[in-house]
Amino acid sequence: MWTSRSLYVLALALALVSPALAQEGPAPVLLPDCATSCARQAFMGGLCAPDDLRCICTDPVFQLNVTTCTTVSCTIPEGLAARNASLTSCGAPVRDRTGSLTSALWTSVGLATFFVIMRFGYKLLASTAAPVGLDDWLTLATLVFGVTAAWVHLFGSIPNGLGKDIWTLRPDQITEFSAAFYHSCWTYFLASALLKMAMIAFFLRVFPTPGVQRLLKGSFIFTGVYGGAFVITALFQCIPIHHFWTGWDGLHSGSCANANAISWANAIGGIALDLWIIGIPLWQLRYIQLHWKRKVAVVFMLLVGTGVTVVSILRLQSLVAFATSHNTSWDFYNIAIWSGLEISIGIVCACLPTLRLLLIKIFPRLGDPGNRFKGNYAYYGKDRSGNSGNSRGHQRSKPSIGNEVNIVAMPSPSLDQDSVAYGPNYGRTRETDGDEISLVQLRGV
Repeated sequence: MWTSRSLYVLALALALVSPALAQEGPAPVLLPDCATSCARQAFMGGLCAPDDLRCICTDPVFQLNVTTCTTVSCTIPEGLAARNASLTSCGAPVRDRTGSLTSALWTSVGLATFFVIMRFGYKLLASTAAPVGLDDWLTLATLVFGVTAAWVHLFGSIPNGLGKDIWTLRPDQITEFSAAFYHSCWTYFLASALLKMAMIAFFLRVFPTPGVQRLLKGSFIFTGVYGGAFVITALFQCIPIHHFWTGWDGLHSGSCANANAISWANAIGGIALDLWIIGIPLWQLRYIQLHWKRKVAVVFMLLVGTGVTVVSILRLQSLVAFATSHNTSWDFYNIAIWSGLEISIGIVCACLPTLRLLLIKIFPRLGDPGNRFKGNYAYYGKDRSGNSGNSRGHQRSKPSIGNEVNIVAMPSPSLDQDSVAYGPNYGRTRETDGDEISLVQLRGV
């Protein structure tokens, strides 16, 4: 995990500073012996006097000389202690953004939990036409692992220094922080894959035509394998496994895979999968005959669903710092923020269809007027005569109360392979907005 001892130390020989100067500045912090020796060598160069704190804190050549020496002479824990002593003596401010991180994580968890409760509450209590399906259970599983990742940060990473400079932490805190971050990585990979699978499972219910079903099922299997591969890689990226959180000090033997390469591969692959998953229903809408108001609503909802993709793209900027970070407890702050937002916003987007149904249940006037007095017809393709599948071969009576539609079956024309054929068993059908399938209603498929 730690590949360089370059700590950019501003080491000061506090033991050599006069008592009067020490009283004027902040309370002195003792340097490790290796850093004290390096400071003495730097003073011998004549650049700064031992009692000239301003020169010691600001002279770049003096700082470079001390840094070069401590990099060679000190262990990583000693180098971190030297940096902390240096900055404290120079009066550098102590940075801490744990408060904003805690607030952001609690907000993300609360928002995602609310939408999942709303989704299951509607289906279990308010609607008999919307059974709990695979997509619902996958969304719930996403929430479980997303909350787990946030919980690890809230009660593991943050108490041990996430959001603070690493040189202000004790060695045991760095180890605990690294262990917590290890668990947040694989839980994020798992939650991200489950979220994508939940979206695909939803589209499997909405688009039942055989060709689209095969495409979606293939995407579902691929996403499962893709996500599982990254979870396994994250779990076993170090040999031994505990080297992920014990190897930071350079005192333990072991090796780790390139964590930066793993993170970038997962991020870029995830964005590509998101675009593919959203692209399938957007492409199919070209062939579905819906009232234009309903089609606009569906397109808008799908485009809002790309919000998770936007967050995934914005998250890439945090991986740039991850690649070269020597201050992981500070730089991993952005990764924790963006990863939590990505899962939370993804869950919200996955629950938008159910939110629409709930709003229609509460405010019936929000229902689609385009289907209020029309049968639910949606066709793929055209018949061989070149006509699109409108109402040819069918006669409809005037709708009765309750949006029931009487359909009289007539001889149907021969249809292409991808066309929708209506069978002979037509009766009275009732339109409903009680299920997400009503977004794109396909009869006789």
